[in-house]
Amino acid sequence: GVPSLLSFILLGMCFGVDGIFKISFDDYQFSELICSVSLIFIMFYGGFGTNIKEAGPVIPRAVLLSTAGVLFTAGITGLFIHLALKLPLLESFLVASVIGSTDAASVFNILRSKNLNLKENTASLLEMESGSNDPVSYMLTVILTAVLTGQSVNVGSMLVFQILFGIGCGMFFGKVTAFILNKVEFDIAQGKTILVFATAILAYTIPSMIGGNGYLSVYLCGILLGNSYLPHKRDMVLFFVVLTGVAQMMIFFLLGLLAFPSRMPNLLLPSLAIALFLTFIARPLAVAVLLSPFHGQWRQEALVSWAGLRGAASIVFAIMATIQSTAMENDLFHIVFCIVLFSILIQGS
Repeated sequence: GVPSLLSFILLGMCFGVDGIFKISFDDYQFSELICSVSLIFIMFYGGFGTNIKEAGPVIPRAVLLSTAGVLFTAGITGLFIHLALKLPLLESFLVASVIGSTDAASVFNILRSKNLNLKENTASLLEMESGSNDPVSYMLTVILTAVLTGQSVNVGSMLVFQILFGIGCGMFFGKVTAFILNKVEFDIAQGKTILVFATAILAYTIPSMIGGNGYLSVYLCGILLGNSYLPHKRDMVLFFVVLTGVAQMMIFFLLGLLAFPSRMPNLLLPSLAIALFLTFIARPLAVAVLLSPFHGQWRQEALVSWAGLRGAASIVFAIMATIQSTAMENDLFHIVFCIVLFSILIQGS
């Protein structure tokens, strides 16, 4: 019952500097590039595979969890880290922001590989939440990293640009690509699949260049394309199933390769404390507060609370913060790495 993604982390650790093959690898910038590109396709296919008709009844709950839920979870987790573990205040909130979102790669992998028949559109709720909450965690990470490094940042305008450009670009690329696919015939056999592949890259790149949120854009673009009539859609699905599978393996292998197990003993107890607080207090409290007005079944709330997996996205954001903020007192990457291991091993199983 252990998620297969865990085996790729362990495989990466075996190849790493403290493993069997002793490969010295600590190139955070290269890893961040590869993981970010992989995350683009995971996010895109997460949206592409979302049935908006089935997800319709749970959209308000998913949006609440992916916005207010991330802020609530990050806020109380940051306070716990600062008060209980005595980390500096800004670093505490940075750690909490990095692990604030649930992981699309892990949630999609488990729900879709197990073909779970969950009642009350619970699978759609979990998939929509995990696919759409990375942008909020990303924005919090960027803002806190900027503050930690002494950069001046206008939080209000940054949030507005991130959301507006992210939504605008996602809708634009989704609508235009759907129109082209239905009106234009390609000489190349897989031309339409190649166009969708290119669209996913553009839907992330263009908003990121102009100050928008690329992850929000590519997820929304995926939803629009996945719920439009497209010729040869089956070929596209088969292509992206393979591509996202390889992307997930690559992310988790690289993260294992980056890890130094010899540095972890001193971080295990603090990381375990954070993981336990996040899993048993912060996440359930956020879910209970935000979903109670909808009068859903307590069983669904319990499952949604437990399915708040942390994974690749959290470590990608940790790598970004590590690259940009070299003045941190604590080893952010390995703290988050230990939390993710706990989440995938215990919660995922």
